[in-house]
Amino acid sequence: MLARKSIIPEEFTLPNVVSRIPRKPVFRDRVNKARFIAKSGACNLAHKNIREQGRFLQDVFTTLVDLKWRFTVVIFTMTFLCSWLLFAMGWWLVAFAHGDLDPSRQAGIEQCVTNVKSFTSAFLFSIEVQVTIGFGGRMITEQCPAAITVLILQNIAGLIINAIMLGCIFMKTAQSHRRAETLIFSRQACIAVRNHRLCLMLRVGDLRKSMIIGAAVRLQVVRRSITPEGEVIPIHQIDVQTESAAAAGNSIFLLAPLIICHTIDKDSPLYDLSAMELQCSDLEVIVILEGVVETTGITTQARTSYVSEEIQWGHRFVPIVTEEDGVYSVDYSKFGNTVKVATPRCSARELDEKPSILIQTLQKSELSHQNSLRKRNSVRRANSVRKGGSMRRNNSALAVPKVQFLAPEGGPNVAVT
Repeated sequence: MLARKSIIPEEFTLPNVVSRIPRKPVFRDRVNKARFIAKSGACNLAHKNIREQGRFLQDVFTTLVDLKWRFTVVIFTMTFLCSWLLFAMGWWLVAFAHGDLDPSRQAGIEQCVTNVKSFTSAFLFSIEVQVTIGFGGRMITEQCPAAITVLILQNIAGLIINAIMLGCIFMKTAQSHRRAETLIFSRQACIAVRNHRLCLMLRVGDLRKSMIIGAAVRLQVVRRSITPEGEVIPIHQIDVQTESAAAAGNSIFLLAPLIICHTIDKDSPLYDLSAMELQCSDLEVIVILEGVVETTGITTQARTSYVSEEIQWGHRFVPIVTEEDGVYSVDYSKFGNTVKVATPRCSARELDEKPSILIQTLQKSELSHQNSLRKRNSVRRANSVRKGGSMRRNNSALAVPKVQFLAPEGGPNVAVT
């Protein structure tokens, strides 16, 4: 049996019609990738399967400083308790060897340590020796050279323990990241046109009046990349040049909040990214601010990062520094505020190849601005005319009517308002 032909011609069937419709470019959805650096500056990195754990014990002091406070307090307490108990055992052995613990001991024989008659009294004497309390009830005599040796060893051990533990506590309280809590970054980064070039901008500031000496800002772009040989680099760090780095060796004078600017040129990893491609990319911009604290002389470092969703295309930071009564004032309530500006949506490469795109964008922005001004002025005029008409109506309503009094016959009429 022959197949029955369709009434609809073949060129008008649904598959052929759909195939002839031009398709728009489809951008893939951005895969939610873990941040390498959190907004607070903490590194999102976990170390696993470390086999050589003994390397941490080779640098005991740094290990103690890096521990959490609860572990540091436990180690601090246990170190002193163990040392007191250890030397208490030594004093008890000295007293036991000399026969001071014998209840039948004659009263005329002098003891090595007076009033040490049990392990409890030996423990109390050990605390008195190491912390140099000296209540006066127990003291060492010159009868036992072994007791003098134990006294010297305990004094030396106590000084070493005090130096290590107090130094550890001091370093934990004076760590550099405490100063970094007052170094702030804007929550969003911006991309806009500055000096006829696309630029990546972010704002940094210092809440304290004490300066950061030799402050320097470094930018890095972290992304997943594949080499021509097929090697996958999950965390490829690319250094990004800033205007301050090119002008003054990466150093800034952080007296007031500053806008750090990166010009997107042919050497930039953002050179080929348009506004749409940026939102679909998995890159992360890391910002590192470091310098020397003026009051303590300790080097501090503050970090943050911006993923593609936190980079606003076509925005610019609002000014926050004003002059009031001869003093420059900083309004930190507007620290992260941005304003929308005319910016081409194309990449920096396309902007370099076709400079007319920037001119057209600026012209469209100027025309839209003029149109908005005209609409605003027309609305104001309409409101003023409407207010004037309402006022005239109100005045006419409030006008006093004329009253005419009729005089008797032969007399004149009088009109009174």
